[in-house]
This record gives sequence, C-alpha cells and structure tokens, in this order.
Amino acid sequence: MNKLLFKFFVFSKRKLRKEVRLPFFWKQKKFNFILLIIILLSLNGCITGNDIKESIPQETNLEPILFFCPQDNCEGNLIELINQSKESVHCAIYDLKLENVIKVLGSKSSEADVKLVTEKDNYEGQIKGEGVRLDKNNYYMHNKFCIIDHKIVFTGSFNPTERGAYKNNNNGAVLYSKLLAENYEEEFNELWDRNLTSASEVKYPVIYLNDMKIENYFCPEDNCAEHVIKAINKAESSIYFMTFSFTNEDIADAILFKDTNIKIKGIFETTQAGSQYSQYARLRDFGLEVIKDKNGANMHHKVFIIDNNTVITGSFNPTGSGDKRNDENILIIYDRDIAEKYLDEFENVWNLK
Repeated sequence: MNKLLFKFFVFSKRKLRKEVRLPFFWKQKKFNFILLIIILLSLNGCITGNDIKESIPQETNLEPILFFCPQDNCEGNLIELINQSKESVHCAIYDLKLENVIKVLGSKSSEADVKLVTEKDNYEGQIKGEGVRLDKNNYYMHNKFCIIDHKIVFTGSFNPTERGAYKNNNNGAVLYSKLLAENYEEEFNELWDRNLTSASEVKYPVIYLNDMKIENYFCPEDNCAEHVIKAINKAESSIYFMTFSFTNEDIADAILFKDTNIKIKGIFETTQAGSQYSQYARLRDFGLEVIKDKNGANMHHKVFIIDNNTVITGSFNPTGSGDKRNDENILIIYDRDIAEKYLDEFENVWNLK
C-alpha cells in the first residue's frame, strides 16, 4: 500500500471514530467497505489522467475561431456564419439591433429553420412571425449565442448592436463541435419553450475538442460562479480579468486569497466600477493591480485568463444576478494558443488611452 493510500486509510479510520456517531457494528461495516476500496485501488493501480480523459466525450473538428470587437468586424463574422447555415439557425440573443443581421436571419428563414429568443425589454418588433419568441421571465435572458446546423456554436459577450459591434470591447468565439452544439441546443429549447423552472444540468459539462479540454455551463442551473471559483483556485502563476460588471464577493475572495506570488491584473468597466456593489474598490484597496477601462463606450468583456493557459468567457458577468437569476452561459477553455489571443486583447484594453 503506497503512502497516499495509507494516509487515506488512517484519516478514514480517525474520521469514523471521532466524527461519526453510529453503532459500532455499522461503523465497522462502513470502515471495512472503505478498506476494501483502498485494497482494490492498491492492487489495480490508481486511476490515471489518461483513464479520466478517455471517459470524457471527445471529437475532432475545425479549430475554434475568435474575434474581438471593434477591430475584427464582429457584425461581418456573425453574418458570414449565419449565411453558411444549411439546416438551422437557433439564436438566444439578449439585444439584437443590427439591421444587416436581422435581414440575414429573415432571408435564411425561407430555406432553413430559423428561430430567435430575445429579451423582451430589448425587442422593438424588428422580426415578425412564428420564428421569434420573447423571454418573459422576471430576470434577464442575457445569452448571446447561436447554434448553426446543430454542429457550430457562436457565443461570447457580443450583442449584435451598433454599439456592441463598433464601440464596445467585446469578444466572440465560434466552436465547431456537435457535443457543444447539443448542450446549447438543449438550453435553447428550454428558452424557446419558456420551460425555465425545470431547466436541467448541462449534458456534456466537459469535452475534448481536438485534444483541447473545454467545460461548458449554463446559469443558474449549473452554478456558474462555483466553476469560475474552481478555475481561479487552480491558478499557479497569473490571473487576468476583464469584467463589465463584477459584484460577486465569493469570486473576488477567491482572487484575494491567492498566493501573493501570483500575478493578478484586472480591468473593470468604468461606469460599473462606481457602483456600491462593485468589487473594484475592495480589490484595489487590498493592493491588487486593477484599473478602470478607458473606452469612451463600454468595456463589455466577461473574461478571466488563468496561467496563460485557461480562458473563461461567455455572457456571464461575475454578479449575483448573473449566477442565480439570469440565463447565462460560460465556456472554460484550456488551451495556450487561445489564451494568448485573449491576453493580446487584455493588453489592448489595458493600454487604451
């Protein structure tokens, strides 16, 4: 029995003796069961990382495409993606105002299954017909995603509006993945059917795409803040973030409690940083290197970059509403090349004058 198993054996025995107030015969049964598991592990060998990976759904496809607004023509990228569709375009978009995007959705509806769910407070009657439904929940349907032909996912912080495309700092990601598309399709159907009270947990929370690990969650049912905190807790060298609204104290605590040797830099959207609930002043007063953005419009990202290797993105603002009430989505992508592109965007926003 190796040292790790021996420690677990001793810990389990102590825990049962000191903390579990059960009849002795039941304690003995439970202890014997734990001991049996330990023996089996010692005989068969511990589960390896490869064993775990093989149990996770995997697929091979095109590499993800990233774009950043306003420099990368976000409107044109979204229009091109919709135009490529052959069978279906299903979008859940918080705010849709770009006329050319509206036109391409309308024209595609004659040859493909086009459906749109949008937030009722932002709808101005731009699109008519049975293919549009308004979210009438008490809280925001804050997503910005589309599923193309059940195999391509577009998501990020980008709302298809004039300001979102040409003034605000935003990001978008296109992922060629049937597994992720299935996740987003299920979420879309819940929104389309207005079946928000019985929302189910995500079907494929972790996948491998081209050997790249990706996690995918939806708020509130998947507790997005918990997954952000877990990723932050794993940080070993650096945490960079760009957040439109950041009021979640638990996420801020996870950053504050990291080792002082970890490099931490954060950008807060200026107008939101002035809120009494913002974590900007708190993080600044604890000596962290945080700034307010200098975009004359809005810095609208919702991004964390960890150890130059992990990116968290999507529609999720680290706030109480974002975690517990609004309909949101996040991706956690483990890939150094993708992280590098988000770091470039971070530096671009950080150095704005």
